[in-house]
Amino acid sequence: MAGSLADSARRLTAVGNRPLPAAWLVSDPARLPDPMPVLRRMPRGAGLIWRPYGLAWAEALARGRALRRRTRARGMVLLVAGDWRLAAVLGADGLHLPEGLARRSVLAPALAWAKRQGRLLSVACHGPRALARARALNADMAVLSPVFPTASHPDAATLGPVRFTLMSRRAGLPTVALGGITPATAPRLRHSGAAGLAAVSGWDHTVSG
Repeated sequence: MAGSLADSARRLTAVGNRPLPAAWLVSDPARLPDPMPVLRRMPRGAGLIWRPYGLAWAEALARGRALRRRTRARGMVLLVAGDWRLAAVLGADGLHLPEGLARRSVLAPALAWAKRQGRLLSVACHGPRALARARALNADMAVLSPVFPTASHPDAATLGPVRFTLMSRRAGLPTVALGGITPATAPRLRHSGAAGLAAVSGWDHTVSG
């Protein structure tokens, strides 16, 4: 049903010390390199995790500025993945850290920027250890995946709604569900403790609001 994924996101109960969007669009270098067309159909106040992987600086800057204008116009939150310098230049609302980057010593300047500017910090997680790391970094949210089978990582083991729920409730910080989130699967997470739903292609038929 059109808009049902957005409806599922709205039914989630927000948790944490600062307000977070319940609906997140995630770009993908292969499946959704340009999120702008889908972004126009996202609910107002939603969030975008933009992953500018593989882009030269000039192209990333041009695309990022266009996305920043669009997200501001719609009251949306923009997180830049993996590059705090690009996030800073764009005036993004925060930074999203891939799980691997969250374990590296080069993380220090990124964390310093996020803390100094009062920006959101999101961390990609695939299990309890990564969630513990995100908590130790004082992240504002963890994007926990893959919950269901997903085209982005077709061979990856999935958490499933039961395991996701257990990890989400024990995480100690807001968790956002990613991986196979569609209008059909989202209702299975309604009572999971998730603070939000994230998808690459699941928003394709969402009606903006």
